[in-house]
Amino acid sequence: MSTLESLNLIDAAAQLPVTKIRRRTGWRLIDLGELVRYRDLFRFLIHREIKVRYAQSAIGIGWAILQPLFSMLVFTVVFGRLASVSSDGVPYAIFSFTALVPWIYFSNALQDGVNSLIANAHMLRKVYFPRLMMPLAAVVARLVDFTVAFGLLAALMVWYRVVPTTGVILIPVLLAMMVLAAGGAALWLTAFAVQYRDVKHAMSFIVQILMYAAPVVYPASLVPEKFQLLYAINPMVGVIEGFRSALLGTREMPWQMLLIGATTSIALAVSGTLYFRRQERLFADVA
Repeated sequence: MSTLESLNLIDAAAQLPVTKIRRRTGWRLIDLGELVRYRDLFRFLIHREIKVRYAQSAIGIGWAILQPLFSMLVFTVVFGRLASVSSDGVPYAIFSFTALVPWIYFSNALQDGVNSLIANAHMLRKVYFPRLMMPLAAVVARLVDFTVAFGLLAALMVWYRVVPTTGVILIPVLLAMMVLAAGGAALWLTAFAVQYRDVKHAMSFIVQILMYAAPVVYPASLVPEKFQLLYAINPMVGVIEGFRSALLGTREMPWQMLLIGATTSIALAVSGTLYFRRQERLFADVA
């Protein structure tokens, strides 16, 4: 190769765009541009979550109905009949089912999100993609089950002749709180679970404790008034009581609980994202 040709090649190479790869450090929020570029992968992960969950299942999506339905039957017998827990003037069956619909979504989304990276550790070591997509896909995929269970709740309302209140217009706000709380908690626990497998084994216990810390089997009115605002820090308290107020009219819309719960949900989502993004550089090494 002549000297002139070499100079031309060097000149052409100098005009090419240069991509600098640097290690990211510090606290970072979501890179929206990156998520947009990987949106097809996000859709694929959601579809895979739904498909794998019911693969080789005789009932399929029917499990989204059976889980809250059987829980409602057990709670109605144990807490409604035997323990005579108050149901704020409505049949205990629909009282508990209205709480179970958002609660089961939250608990399942939380567990799926925590297990998402551990179950797909092989992908983390082989190819780069926004790690945030895995737990978020698990949280979003559970909305399919929520929709099916909510349809059954609507049928129960017709059966019991319960008319929703005007508060039903707040359902989208309650859904947003519910998803933010599940997503934020899942991001925190997922980041811990990748490094400490104890978190995965403790999830069933954690979810069980959280259920009794929310008004699933009892009304929030049983909590002493002086502890109500502290109790509302749990975002699912406002979500569940909001659902009951909007759909069953068991109480006035709990505005204070909703405000505190919404603040907690947003705080969980932001802090969970920050912590997850800070730790994700370690995932491929420890997963």
